Amino acid sequence: MRSATSGTARPVAIFQHDRDVGPGYFETWLRERELPYALIRIDRGEPVPADPRAFSGLCFMGGPMSVNDPLPWIEPACALIRAADAAGVPVIGHCLGGQLLAKALGVPVTRSAVKEIGWGALRVTDAQLAAEWLGVESLAGVEFFQWHGDAFELPPGARNFLASEFCEYQAYVIDRGGYAHLGMQFHCEMTPALVRSWVSDESWIVEVEEERRATGGPAVRDAAEMLRDVQARTTRMNALAARLYDRWSRGLATAPRRRPLSGAR
Repeated sequence: MRSATSGTARPVAIFQHDRDVGPGYFETWLRERELPYALIRIDRGEPVPADPRAFSGLCFMGGPMSVNDPLPWIEPACALIRAADAAGVPVIGHCLGGQLLAKALGVPVTRSAVKEIGWGALRVTDAQLAAEWLGVESLAGVEFFQWHGDAFELPPGARNFLASEFCEYQAYVIDRGGYAHLGMQFHCEMTPALVRSWVSDESWIVEVEEERRATGGPAVRDAAEMLRDVQARTTRMNALAARLYDRWSRGLATAPRRRPLSGAR
């Protein structure tokens, strides 16, 4: 576990599930705001902590696996998310992480009709929520980076505010009053280095080719397109990511707390 601590404040736990799917811009954002964090390398066999109250928030990154795979850390991660929900510790999930949050709270994660791979436009489905979390009511011309073959349903009490042409639910919020969980289907944490790493990895290239053979790949971009203007595109996306992260961070726990019984599932 790698830590960046500040005083006695509890860190944000970041869970990395694959060597190539690091925290990217989310780690930069934490450093810029001088928020302590602990990187937990699930991909290296580090265990899932049992008590979420050791952390101010939980962040789950992406990965090429499915939350439905029989991996030994899936259920402990889901149990930790449920415990965090009960203890008042906010959770944020990127792609696989958003799917873990949904699964932990009792809704299905299933295969998408087509995979979304590369840059794609999103649209706002809830202007009020988008204004609260993004500071905008629409996203005309803004792209987000995608790489997923599964999709989540909405957990009880969740509100979705972004969608793509191929995936109805792209970003949902579960407001618990004083803190909120955020589940995302896209990868707003991407940096130019991460994009280059993914598009140059042989196994990821095979996935693109297989998807094109299977479905025609209507939501798949080739490597050249994913790398075109990658610095400018990630900069624009990260600016929106910072707004999402800033809003989520308002609920970071500074002391153990529990949800009111009226809000319990």
